Amino acid sequence: MVAERATLVQVRNLKKYFPITRGAIIQRRVGDIKAVDDVSFDIYKGETLGLVGETGSGKTTVGRTMLRLYEPTEGEIVFDGADLMSLRGAELRSMRRRMQMIFQDPYASLNPRMTVGSIIGEPLEVHGVSQGREKRERVQELLRLVGLNPYFVNRYPHEFSGGQRQRIGIARALALNPDLIICDEPISSLDVSIQAQVVNLLEELQARLGLTYLFIAHDLSMVRHISNRMAVMYLGKIMELTDRNEIYLNPLHPYTQALMSAVPVPDPVVEEKRQRIILEGDIPSPANPPIGCNFSTRCPRAIDICAEVEPEFIEVKPGHFCACHLVEREARV
Repeated sequence: MVAERATLVQVRNLKKYFPITRGAIIQRRVGDIKAVDDVSFDIYKGETLGLVGETGSGKTTVGRTMLRLYEPTEGEIVFDGADLMSLRGAELRSMRRRMQMIFQDPYASLNPRMTVGSIIGEPLEVHGVSQGREKRERVQELLRLVGLNPYFVNRYPHEFSGGQRQRIGIARALALNPDLIICDEPISSLDVSIQAQVVNLLEELQARLGLTYLFIAHDLSMVRHISNRMAVMYLGKIMELTDRNEIYLNPLHPYTQALMSAVPVPDPVVEEKRQRIILEGDIPSPANPPIGCNFSTRCPRAIDICAEVEPEFIEVKPGHFCACHLVEREARV
């Protein structure tokens, strides 16, 4: 049990701000887009942590910042005991072998001028793992692993369907035997009939290779299916984090409750009686987030303190974290 809960990644107070500049010749900084604003969570070895939220909530930025594809503005990222923020050059490149990413768009993430063999084999060459015949055999092995014909190595991306291209992207991510894979909405651009196949493949690979996933998506039903725990993001902050079943059966944060009320139930009797929570207004701009709680401008239960004081992200029940003044008050009673 201890081994199952061993922590692979620790993220503490992570911030990623993109500067807003003005001026045609001499640019000056006039503000920031707070894409990720003080986010903290852990990912345990062998688990899948689902990260959900509306478009523009900062989910993808969290994943890219964790890999240092974006340089963090502030915060700590500890991967298997190593402080990623302190690594530079060769040390960072060596650590990146253990952290890979599957990108959202299989049409844009594969170089159309490279063959499948070159695309999957590129990480092996960049990191000096294998070359020549050894590399070719490893590429063919990876193609078999993701359910593709190993003799497709000389074909180009345009010869494949979207689902096949995403399998190629998965094979590329697996090339260096990583421990952590960040799945950035890997099924959102695929046909519904193909989505289940890709998710099942990811689950099979996790069981076979002992992988750890951060699964970023906005399809709540699919995230519940694949994840062990779920984190809900809104406007750059995590609102709630807990076990996948707990968050569906007992959501505490008003935003999570609204999200879960939108998930269809495959029972017409239950669906007819169920009440939807309709949020009014649009998500505010990350360049000018509300004072206090980020969700206060749309929350149907907001009180005075919500518009004045930012709530703390605290553990209200064992393993159940939430950032809400109302939930915090109820937990104290």
